[in-house]
Amino acid sequence: MSILEKNLVESLRMALASAGIEVDEPMFDVPYRGGKLDCLLHISSPYGRRRLAVELLRQAYPRDIRDAAWQLQSFLKDNDEAKDIIPVVAAEHISEGAKDDLRHHKLAYFEACGTFYLRHKEWLIDIQRPSRPNARRSEVPLFTGAREQVILALLVERHNFRSGLELAKLSETSTYTVSTVLSELERKEWIESEGSGRTLRRRLSQPTELLDAWAEAWTQRKDIKTKWYCFMSNPANMLEQFFEKLDNSLMGRDDGVFTGAAAANRITPHLTRTDTVELVIPPGKAGLYEFSLKLKPVDKGANVTLIERTGASFLFADKKTSSQPRLANPFILYLDLLDGKGRNKELAHQLRLNELGI
Repeated sequence: MSILEKNLVESLRMALASAGIEVDEPMFDVPYRGGKLDCLLHISSPYGRRRLAVELLRQAYPRDIRDAAWQLQSFLKDNDEAKDIIPVVAAEHISEGAKDDLRHHKLAYFEACGTFYLRHKEWLIDIQRPSRPNARRSEVPLFTGAREQVILALLVERHNFRSGLELAKLSETSTYTVSTVLSELERKEWIESEGSGRTLRRRLSQPTELLDAWAEAWTQRKDIKTKWYCFMSNPANMLEQFFEKLDNSLMGRDDGVFTGAAAANRITPHLTRTDTVELVIPPGKAGLYEFSLKLKPVDKGANVTLIERTGASFLFADKKTSSQPRLANPFILYLDLLDGKGRNKELAHQLRLNELGI
């Protein structure tokens, strides 16, 4: 038992004493058939002798509450004839979402700042105090590499509960990457879950917050972009003409995905004219596109932008038929439209409203 945990128990004892409740010396690491209980307190209340079965945590977020509830329920099952036991979670810091879960599980809780909630039969203690700033652990960067693929999969599947394995397949990443992302999103309380163990499924509970956070990070990207000119007989029909040239070139049609205003306008018609195209391609292939499509590098008057990227930009790309351009997923289109060019911001708003619904 660490010094911090003993100090937390002492704070709990003092809170009980201030409410006129006598507390015996605590018992730590109490064994039972399913394991060990962190702490057991014998108290004398106005309603008789009671025992507080206490699980101790450093920081309590919703994912931590599930484990603590399971431990306490195991202890109660091993003492199923004892009606005097009150399960309690005590922590240095308890998030608001965790407090909601504790009340849902009918668990008492104590926070080091002095917040104390306990409801047992006719007995109620409800002391609410401002939480102390919790010692923040370093945040896991979510919007990098393969983690962005998990983020996109979660947004696309936001209405469905999915297992970690299902999310790994959908995002084309490892279960470790999925687990890393889910843990960070649970810490932020942007994820909800159902089931447990092998039946555990999760989905986004705060898709708006996640998309807004991704959008903020996306605008800071430093992609490799090159500007080119490609002759088109009908600039107003730029996307289809460029796709036809691409289809007839050595590069083929499936190597890149279209993004930007021209692609988004195909999904949510809003702009009257889109005479430039943006194509996301694998890194290092710009030279091959230049040669195959006879592109000319220009500083002004460019009508083609090649963007070199990997990862989420190619995931869930839309291609209704083989004869149509392959468009980036609407979430990627929305993010790319946040570059502030022309009327892109206006189109981004329309796309988010009509297509994303977030």
